[in-house]
Amino acid sequence: MSSKSKLPFALGLTAAGGIGYYLYSAGGNTHVAKKQAEADAYRVSSQFKSDLPGRGEEARKDAEKYGAQAGSKVDKTIHKTEAELKKAAAEAEAYAKEAKSAALKKVEEFDKKVETEASKAKSGISSWFGGK
Repeated sequence: MSSKSKLPFALGLTAAGGIGYYLYSAGGNTHVAKKQAEADAYRVSSQFKSDLPGRGEEARKDAEKYGAQAGSKVDKTIHKTEAELKKAAAEAEAYAKEAKSAALKKVEEFDKKVETEASKAKSGISSWFGGK
């Protein structure tokens, strides 16, 4: 037999043994054996269910704890991101002010140069017509 065929065989043997136990204890009466099996199944089920509420409550508390921890991490990340965004915005604003200032300075220099050149040109044209 291969290992795959052993499992169904073992399960079948266990089931047959369980059925045999109930039939033997019921004196061969199938109806009584069925009722005993149902009673045992109910008892095991109720015992299992009575264990679950404690585990369920513990699981709920663990879930709340982990949820709070995750929420805390999310809040920290959000606050860190907000701080980084504010810093980046301040840096961008400072850069924009510097760029504006530099552009205005260049415009002023250009205006000054244009005025100087216009003044020179004006004096040159005036000299053609006898002015200073």
